[in-house]
Amino acid sequence: MISPTYGSCSDDQVVRIIVNYIRTNYKTSEGFNLIVGTDSQNYSDTKMVVVIAVQNIGHGGIFFYDVLRIKRIDNIRQKLLYETSMSLKCADKLISKLEDFSKKQTDFDFEDVNFCIHVDAGTKGKTSKLIPDLVSWIRACGYNCKIKPDSFAASSIADKISK
Repeated sequence: MISPTYGSCSDDQVVRIIVNYIRTNYKTSEGFNLIVGTDSQNYSDTKMVVVIAVQNIGHGGIFFYDVLRIKRIDNIRQKLLYETSMSLKCADKLISKLEDFSKKQTDFDFEDVNFCIHVDAGTKGKTSKLIPDLVSWIRACGYNCKIKPDSFAASSIADKISK
C-alpha cells in the first residue's frame, strides 16, 4: 500500500503504523474510526483504488491506498459490487493482521476502534437502487457501513486518487 506520509508500505508496516498512530494519539483523542473504502474510474481498463483510513475523531487522520488495474467494468451494479468485495476483502485482511498483532502486543487493544466500510453510493443518482443490497451485505459480514455523503474514504479519498 502507499501512504502520502510514509511512502510504500508492506501490510505489516501498515499495521504497525496504524497501531503506533493510535497509541501516540490515544490520550488526546475522542476516538478512532478505521475505515475501508473503494472507488473506481473507467479508462481503457478500470482503475480500482482501495483506501484504509484511520480517523482520529476531531483531529484528522492518516490513510493508505492501493491501486489495481482490472478489465474494464461498464455495468454500474457489477462495478459497485466489485468495489464492495474489494473493501470487504481488505477489511478482513486488516482485522486479521491487527488480531495477530494484538496477540503479540498485549498492550494494544483495537476493540476500542470503530470499524466501518465506506461505499461510493448515494441516495441520488444511478447507485441509489443498489444501496439496500450493498448495506445488507456489508452488515451481514459484521461491519458498519456508510454511504454518501458520509462515505469520505470512498467518495473523496479513493475518488480523488482514481482520477
